Amino acid sequence: QVQLVESGGGLVQAGGSLRLSCAASGRTFSSYAMGWFRPAPGKEREFVASISWSGGTTYYADSVKGRFTISRDNAKNTVYLQMSSLKPEDTAVYYCGTTRFPVARNPVQYANWGQGTQVTVSS
Repeated sequence: QVQLVESGGGLVQAGGSLRLSCAASGRTFSSYAMGWFRPAPGKEREFVASISWSGGTTYYADSVKGRFTISRDNAKNTVYLQMSSLKPEDTAVYYCGTTRFPVARNPVQYANWGQGTQVTVSS
């Protein structure tokens, strides 16, 4: 079982930036692909971005493509989400999760979740 702790959320003005971190416990972190999700109307968790175990493959939701960047540091057991050009509609609690699938976009393919970190973007 991997335990995840997200951090880095906060209040930022539209157009600003934040970097979220997701720190994982356990020695098997590098064997998991990772993803970031947030709630959306009608969805418990909406896909934001995912990254393969090696970091060589990434996917993004169309709504964040070009503005967000997902990365990971397996030596630090941490995955990051660099968020730029933030918009009020990005306001949400952001969750990270682990998956055994190569680079999954469906939250049902994720096993472990953190407690989330709140991002609030003011207009």
